Amino acid sequence: MDASDSTDTISSVGSAPPPGALPTDQLVLAPRLRDRRRASGLTLETAARRLELSAAHLSRLESGLRQPSLPVLLGLARLYGTTVSDLLGETEAEPDPIVRGDLMTAVPAGGWTYWRAGGTGRAMQALRVHVPSGAQRALVRVHPGEEWLYVTGGTLRLSLGDRVHTLAPGDSAHFDSLVPHRLEAAGAGGVDLLFVHTLMQSETSALCIGTETTRGER
Repeated sequence: MDASDSTDTISSVGSAPPPGALPTDQLVLAPRLRDRRRASGLTLETAARRLELSAAHLSRLESGLRQPSLPVLLGLARLYGTTVSDLLGETEAEPDPIVRGDLMTAVPAGGWTYWRAGGTGRAMQALRVHVPSGAQRALVRVHPGEEWLYVTGGTLRLSLGDRVHTLAPGDSAHFDSLVPHRLEAAGAGGVDLLFVHTLMQSETSALCIGTETTRGER
């Protein structure tokens, strides 16, 4: 037995569950509570103290002899850095991997038009983008993560740091998005892109560090 869990034996006395207790094969919560506590590196006494419970009461929860109230369950989830759903053994449905183009609604924003091209709840976001001529040409973006883009139509002028690149259909770019970058259409008809980026962690206001008047045109 782990020395840090020396008091876990509190609940082992009289191991038969009381009348009305859930059968052993349904006690999903109890072992997960103990596993999450141990994974957090907390002893029974420390966890109980932070939750303002007695060690004996927490031990009973971990043994299935008691069921936690909702406030206690919420406190346990916060303490162990997880969710109530995780403690209850619930699993989220896997996002649908298929995105049907004819079902995606165009979303205009800042002069550009976006269509979702990937699933939700992922570490990356995939989009189809149309950039009209002149739209957002003054914005220079900087944010954590990576970006990949592929030109499907028109011509793109991509500024990366102090360099300017012209990309035609079939060309692509993959870059660290902490490098100041700007995307603009090089022709009157605009440019169409496939665009993938890791989800932004910065506030939107922090993504734009320059304007046409302060930075000038490249």
